[in-house]
Amino acid sequence: MQRYLISFDDGSMDHIPDEDWPAVGEASRAVVREAKAAGVWIWGGGIERQRASIVGTDGSIVDGPSPETKAVVGGFSIIEVASREDALAWAAKIAVACRCAQEVREIGYDPES
Repeated sequence: MQRYLISFDDGSMDHIPDEDWPAVGEASRAVVREAKAAGVWIWGGGIERQRASIVGTDGSIVDGPSPETKAVVGGFSIIEVASREDALAWAAKIAVACRCAQEVREIGYDPES
């Protein structure tokens, strides 16, 4: 089984009218429930719009780019499936529910994770 990161950029859902958010939320939660029932769900969630903090290799901490100046992740899902095709099928369900395109990337295998 392979793990995949399915994500979308911050701002990708800005086109959704306020009155549609309850329906989008329920549609998104329905896909998560379906993924959990199928045994493929690992973790996921939306990421609050905020400035990042960058921790350097020397332990120093600096403010990172603000979301307005650089493309940053706005939300993500991690799933574990048998193939890339399966990951793309789940990404399609998420894209419909969230009303925005999704990026799909395989997560490198680590035998200790």
